[in-house]
Amino acid sequence: METLVWIVHIVVALGVIVLVLLQQGKGADMGAAFGSGSAGSLFGASGSANFLSRSTAVLATLFFLTSLGLAFFGLQHHKPGDSVVDRASIPAPAQVAPAPVQAPANASKAGEIPQ
Repeated sequence: METLVWIVHIVVALGVIVLVLLQQGKGADMGAAFGSGSAGSLFGASGSANFLSRSTAVLATLFFLTSLGLAFFGLQHHKPGDSVVDRASIPAPAQVAPAPVQAPANASKAGEIPQ
């Protein structure tokens, strides 16, 4: 069942992408008013907006529902310790202090000019 939801989710996502890319922008209506050839399209001058808008709304609803379904299946497979939130309660490992750095034996004193 979960595999089927994944497949439907991917197909619906691709469908939403295609339908959104097929739709005209708001500025394209001006060109249709002056006869730019939009009326000769497959759906007609105004039919494309209704068909594509409704199809996009249906596919967006299906995408939302399949997202909820996948979240439900994800909760069914949840094990303690799998979540980032669960890991936040685990204390961090103790920090080891670095060893002090000692100056070399032949180092000159501060302010002394080397000869």
